[in-house]
Amino acid sequence: MSPSNESSTAAAAAARPGKVMTLESINKRVVNFEYAVRGEQAIRAEQLRKQLADRPGSLPFKSIVSCNIGNPQQLQQSPITFFRQVSALTEYPDLMKPENLPMTSKIFPSDAIQRAKELLVAMSGSSGAYTHSQGIPLVRERVAKFIEQRDGYPSNPDNIFLTAGASPGVQTVLQTLIAHDKVGIMIPIPQYPLYTASIALFGGNAVPYYLDEARDWGLTVEELSRSLAESRSQGLDVRALCVINPGNPTGQCLSLDNMRQIVDFCHREKLVLMADEVYQTNIYKPAELPFHSFKKVLKSMGPAYEGVELVSFHSVSKGTVGECGRRGGYFECTGIDPQVQEMFYKIASVSLCPPAQGQLMIEHMVNPPKPGDPSYELYAKENTAIYGKSRPESLRRRADKLASAFNTLEGVTCNAAQGAMYLFPRVRLSDKAIKAAEAAGKTPDGFYSMALLEATGVCVVPGSGFRQEKDTFHFRSTFLPPEEQMDQFIASIKTFHSEFMDKYR
Repeated sequence: MSPSNESSTAAAAAARPGKVMTLESINKRVVNFEYAVRGEQAIRAEQLRKQLADRPGSLPFKSIVSCNIGNPQQLQQSPITFFRQVSALTEYPDLMKPENLPMTSKIFPSDAIQRAKELLVAMSGSSGAYTHSQGIPLVRERVAKFIEQRDGYPSNPDNIFLTAGASPGVQTVLQTLIAHDKVGIMIPIPQYPLYTASIALFGGNAVPYYLDEARDWGLTVEELSRSLAESRSQGLDVRALCVINPGNPTGQCLSLDNMRQIVDFCHREKLVLMADEVYQTNIYKPAELPFHSFKKVLKSMGPAYEGVELVSFHSVSKGTVGECGRRGGYFECTGIDPQVQEMFYKIASVSLCPPAQGQLMIEHMVNPPKPGDPSYELYAKENTAIYGKSRPESLRRRADKLASAFNTLEGVTCNAAQGAMYLFPRVRLSDKAIKAAEAAGKTPDGFYSMALLEATGVCVVPGSGFRQEKDTFHFRSTFLPPEEQMDQFIASIKTFHSEFMDKYR
């Protein structure tokens, strides 16, 4: 650097008032992106939770019901015993020393002990050690076997990346795709805010395609074509199509024919298909709309479609596993250039490795106890307890019950959930309520959702955080509260809604 440049740089630093990092000086992409699931309502909910702890009885409700996020164990879903047993043993392997085994064997079943020993060997002896950046090889092998058994087509462990939940995998692919500020990524509207937030953070452009609320949030190729043509006419370099199946926040499931149409669309238009399939075990109408992976659909369509680039995502956070805090997920690459996969590996290497216990939870998810194993009977019983007597029935009952309740509310319509963990009801608000929201500096659905929280302790996410069709207002709610609490939960919402509508009539 020349003396004159050094002098000007020093002068600029000396002239800068106050702190180096201010909202005016830091990366504007960080300032401007939003993540509604942990937004204003969630922040206020934590403040109210603290108030209840510090001053019991100071609010018109006794607890906060966090329906803003799919967090099953926060809403009393029990963890699977076998998974936690293996995790405990890998965390404290001294329990498996010969002198301690007689005692340990009275508490832990033999298959949990054997699994823990096997995984410790795969982790070089300790869950506190760094693993391979792409993930523990043994776990990737187990994931590949799971995918083969699920789909009936081969899977290569070298094409699988273990991640700290599905979200970092999505971000890795988006970060790699968005090479300049004209790159477009097609996303469903409504969408999960991870997509708009990440695309904004990486300097890309969200290209919206709209799901049809009147047809159970259906996805049509006609709408995909309209969105793509419009965006390309504006000079965007549209590179990928994101599909969430089962849907978040809408809870819809794609039919097999619809999925084939989507694969064909990506083939014709030269788009990378990003398949967010984290809710694949949360299916409530399996006879009508069973889950099919995009990998299976793509492979079934024959050699003509071999060139389609597909990245599929899965997570331990949902289904009966519900281990959100463990931060475990994976993505599989199909038809991706090996040199690009090397770039994915380079990004993964910056973080050194995903959390070891998250990787182990992935192994448990894809390789649970099998019939005949000592732990199988308890494992099967716990799955039944979470889902109900006939696998999905408990969650389906809760979903149907809550959707029916929403549909009895004045000005509210709600499609039934076909999958995932959410309902996305539409609320028709009066002009008076809309003006009150404007005066408060909030979106109308944000205003409604905050009023619901303050009155009942129920935390939902306003639909504006997911984007929605213009001049419509929604909110997203999980249906995870325990079944025995659902009637009280619904009653509090009904009372609030009636009073809100009367106040702003």
